[in-house]
Amino acid sequence: MEERISREELIKLYNIEMSFLESLEDSGLLHLQIENEVKYLSYGDLPALERFTNWHYDLDVNLPGIEIISNLLQKIEAMQQERKKMIEQFHFRGIVWEDIEL
Repeated sequence: MEERISREELIKLYNIEMSFLESLEDSGLLHLQIENEVKYLSYGDLPALERFTNWHYDLDVNLPGIEIISNLLQKIEAMQQERKKMIEQFHFRGIVWEDIEL
């Protein structure tokens, strides 16, 4: 079974508002699972929650801002992965990345 933490424990542990957590869930930024009418967050999603919590409470970023930042960071990560694949393909073919003119 996947390790997880209940919504109530998250609120106490991270000292966040229920409405903030619900907003993150409603926007699709977090995915809570329900079991026996209790909502849980997977331990694997805790880094995202911590990031969103820091942006909101420490940097005063509102939910639309969090959505935009998260979306942009996901796009950057996807581009970095694509770049890595391209470099690996070039090395496989004997092409040196630095020799390519852009």
